[in-house]
Amino acid sequence: MVEIKRNSTRAVQIGAITIGFGHPIATQSMTATHTQDIVATLEQVNALHQAGAGIVRIAVDSKKDAAALQAIRAGTAANLAIDLQENYRLAVEVAPFVDKLRYNPGHLYHHEPTKPWQDKVKFIAEVAASNECALRVGVNCGSVDPAKKAKFSADDSVGPMLASAFEHCELLDTIGFTRYCVSLKDSDPMKVIDVNKRFAQSRPDVPLHLGVTEAGMPPDGIIKTRIAFEQLISRGIGDTVRVSLTVPNSRKPEEIAAAGAILADIAAGRVRSVVDYGLASLNIISCPSCSRVENEAFIDLASQVKQMTSYASQHKITIAVMGCRVNGPGETDDADLGLWCGPTHVNLKRRSRELGAFSYDAILPKLREELDRIILERA
Repeated sequence: MVEIKRNSTRAVQIGAITIGFGHPIATQSMTATHTQDIVATLEQVNALHQAGAGIVRIAVDSKKDAAALQAIRAGTAANLAIDLQENYRLAVEVAPFVDKLRYNPGHLYHHEPTKPWQDKVKFIAEVAASNECALRVGVNCGSVDPAKKAKFSADDSVGPMLASAFEHCELLDTIGFTRYCVSLKDSDPMKVIDVNKRFAQSRPDVPLHLGVTEAGMPPDGIIKTRIAFEQLISRGIGDTVRVSLTVPNSRKPEEIAAAGAILADIAAGRVRSVVDYGLASLNIISCPSCSRVENEAFIDLASQVKQMTSYASQHKITIAVMGCRVNGPGETDDADLGLWCGPTHVNLKRRSRELGAFSYDAILPKLREELDRIILERA
């Protein structure tokens, strides 16, 4: 076994477990069922819990989702986290039934846009404190605080993420709420490594949740995540982790198994960072399936894209396949070609430029046409 000196982050209790302060690194995952389908959601929560998940996260997008939580809480012993989206006020309805609330600083502007974000964070923290909940400040590359993004150059995606995270930590500390952790995620493992190393250097006291967002399908998604985890955890950075994979609902426990395998390998010194993303090669990223996916054809499409584009494997081109309208529009901006999937159509983009919406049957030929055009332009 390799002795890894962990960062001396403070302890944060999340239900029956504690992260930080030398406690074991917790693995977690997120349900991909519709939250209002209590039977299906409970089945997946318990499957993840039985697979070893220290925390199971559930998306709540509406009052109907929130209303389902009481029955879900009653049917599981899992430590539950809730993913608050645009409506931060739902915290009041969900907090009594969960152990952690996660909010995204970039999403606080969607609801009550004229209200200061500081007031919204204080509200969430007060709700969390009164219900014995922890918080996660979830900073994501595709939905960064717009006020922060405007202060950095267009090609600097790490700077705005760090600035947003530091600002939110400072506010939470100021109001005396320290039961929180932070995540800084990107689909590029090199950026995940960079942003988390820089954050940990400035705030070694704050527990970090690690993950590569939209890592994609196994085995590629596992390899990308392994690269980031190996470089960070070996340096003592990271207190809880998720391997985000694009897999059918029944296979979601594979995320826990993959995370456990990576952690065990790092602890045993079996480091296998074999992929160099500085090489000129095709990079396909796809988001993990979750309850926000409006058409499960997205999962098949991600696999079809990988197969269809194999002829371009030696070209340095990034293609992003996103499963919903929450993350899709923003998180495809940095890709050479981006697809974000709706209920009946797939939206195709070339970086931030919209190319149109196409049916699931028509999207692959159109994607190949645009891919060939890029290859020809760069020849």
